[in-house]
Amino acid sequence: MKNIFAKIATIAATSTALSVAIAAGANNPAQAVDLNFNWLGNAGYSAVGSFSYDEATAPTIISESGSGATKFLQSLNVSFLDRSKNLLGTYNTVNGGVSQSQFFTFNFDTSTQKLFGPFDIGGGTGVIGEYFFQGRVGDSLALRQDVNQQGKEITLDQNSGSIQVSKVPEPASIVGLLAFGMLGLGSTLKKKQASC
Repeated sequence: MKNIFAKIATIAATSTALSVAIAAGANNPAQAVDLNFNWLGNAGYSAVGSFSYDEATAPTIISESGSGATKFLQSLNVSFLDRSKNLLGTYNTVNGGVSQSQFFTFNFDTSTQKLFGPFDIGGGTGVIGEYFFQGRVGDSLALRQDVNQQGKEITLDQNSGSIQVSKVPEPASIVGLLAFGMLGLGSTLKKKQASC
């Protein structure tokens, strides 16, 4: 009798998880891709951020610049941290497909999942003290701070242009992993009950 209830519970959990995964895919016709990036400077300053675009409409190369509506990028945010991992500032450079910075420059290859070329993100709204990235991926990237509104800035840290990008797992794939985990849990319960 216990064995039948264990089987029913396993089937119900698996069916629920698979139904949620299918529903998540069916209710999300836009193919938004979310990616994280991180950067570490030679002196220990760092940056973490994320960006997204619609995979269904994006070309192989996404190039964005300036303020106003972006062509393909939907969002981009970045947080800068000092050597002790204290937050210096967070900026939503692109929000809802609109860039807030006239200095914004972004280049991304969707096939290789790599940033390249000129890169300028962060502040860029003319507020004294704001932080921003400036440079060229693969050459030199510098974390800078605006000192005044006349173009004076200081370099806090830099590196050789290295910046890492990683894809954020899709919710449907996470639910799928949970479903497989439930199957494993069900077989473990079944084995335990068989030995009792």
